[in-house]
Amino acid sequence: MLQVKALPLAELRERSSEKWREYPADVLPLFVAETDFPLAPAVSAALQRAVAVGDTGYVASRTPLAESFAAFAARRYGWSPDPARMRSTADVSMGLVEILRRVTQPGERVVVTPPVYPPFYDLVAESGAEVERVPLRDTGIGWELDLAGIRGAFEDGATAMLLCNPHNPTGTVHARESLAALADLAEEFGVAVISDEIHAPLAQPGTGFTPFLAASDAARRVGYAVVSASKAFNLAGLKCALMVTADEETTAVVRGLPVEVEWRTGQFGLLAAVAAFSEESDEWLDGLLRTLDENRVLLEDLLASHLPGARYRIPEAGYLAWIDLSALGWGENPARRILRDAKVALHFGPAFGIEGAGHVRLNFGTSPEILTEAVERIAALVDR
Repeated sequence: MLQVKALPLAELRERSSEKWREYPADVLPLFVAETDFPLAPAVSAALQRAVAVGDTGYVASRTPLAESFAAFAARRYGWSPDPARMRSTADVSMGLVEILRRVTQPGERVVVTPPVYPPFYDLVAESGAEVERVPLRDTGIGWELDLAGIRGAFEDGATAMLLCNPHNPTGTVHARESLAALADLAEEFGVAVISDEIHAPLAQPGTGFTPFLAASDAARRVGYAVVSASKAFNLAGLKCALMVTADEETTAVVRGLPVEVEWRTGQFGLLAAVAAFSEESDEWLDGLLRTLDENRVLLEDLLASHLPGARYRIPEAGYLAWIDLSALGWGENPARRILRDAKVALHFGPAFGIEGAGHVRLNFGTSPEILTEAVERIAALVDR
């Protein structure tokens, strides 16, 4: 059974991406959503072939990308989206904002569900709309969509919603029933739901991940999904995402986007995504999920042993941990002190919304050794 192991720290520091260049070499970087694993073999082979033959030109007008994703979705989620209802673009954020520009008018309000991926706030502003905050409900054992609060926002005139499915930073896999209820509300009030599903391939087995467009007939009518291989396969720098629809009206919106939106797809990103979505990469992805499962449990054990004041719920998807450090008395943004005094870089909690006060987001897509050292460094601050 394949197990995907993180690369050694010395080798990782040879990388020139944001994770390894933002901070000095004495800092352990667990902030941005890049992982420390080698590329999936099929992805590496596809990129090496492209370099060998100089396949570095423009993205073709006809590619196997949409068919590759449709087959991946059928195998992994039991969902069969129509390749004819997809268009590619550079990344998920671009897909979200371009759809938002078509389904909202300047000054209209878009629902977001904090704590949520910080660029959501900027993407709404970039589209010309305004943010309507409806925080997730803390159930005491997890988080869920506040359907009553969302109904209130729709009744008050919000015209679109950015859904994070699975949710970043909490790692929540929204229940099918919740997504279907959201779709019913959206259809009742004429609201477009745009679902960021970049973390979907990283939903752990048994968590019941449901693509929004597969949740119900209403979801297919009101919804858009934007997907990518970039988070699971660590391909963010290669620039490729897919905008997916399931209804004539929503498909017409995406088909009506300027051709330049599609031309921004990266050639290497497309080649890598096709390889990532291929059946050849399934074993690697399964091995990655096993490693992340071990790491998310290891983090729980480390925090219980070294930082018992921390509150952490094991995420159902992804490699991002949402940790409440309020009890330690390190202020609204504890990541600042942790960076300064422990030399561990975490994502600032308040960036995700006011609900992030006292919180940090930690990337556990790394080795057990780095994860352990990071928690031990942070714990040492308690004794100072």
